[in-house]
Amino acid sequence: MQTIIERAGHADIPALVELMSQFYAESSYALDREWAAASFAQLLEDELRGAVWIARCGTDPAGHVVLALRHSMEFGGLAGVVDDLFVRPQFRRNGVGSALLSALFDACRKLHVAAVHVEVAPGNVAASALYQAFGLRGHSTERETLTVQLRAAGRSTRSLDCI
Repeated sequence: MQTIIERAGHADIPALVELMSQFYAESSYALDREWAAASFAQLLEDELRGAVWIARCGTDPAGHVVLALRHSMEFGGLAGVVDDLFVRPQFRRNGVGSALLSALFDACRKLHVAAVHVEVAPGNVAASALYQAFGLRGHSTERETLTVQLRAAGRSTRSLDCI
């Protein structure tokens, strides 16, 4: 069956939330579907934030990939983050993940993105191999990612005008 990769739009949000739900369930994470729908809507409303692609095999949603964009001083321009990449189990090992990443990297080249980052769990051999096939490599063992959540999930962000 042929895989179709399309840039996601607002009409795809229910399918994206379902895919995200399955993705989270694999790691035993809870997902607030309302929050997820609002988060996808926020991303899809502003191309400066990034984009989402959805893969379909026939009419079935097979997977998705999320690109988040930011400016990077280290790389001197736009940097992309593969924020989510998920392929439903029955569609894995059929090139769906590669097709999704190809769409993401094609868009990054058109946008002149200087670097693309991804986080992958150390034991996720299949994901690591897929990312390495696209040239993603660990660039330092001296760094670690630190995070603080500044707002509760689902709350709207404010513009910089409020500062």
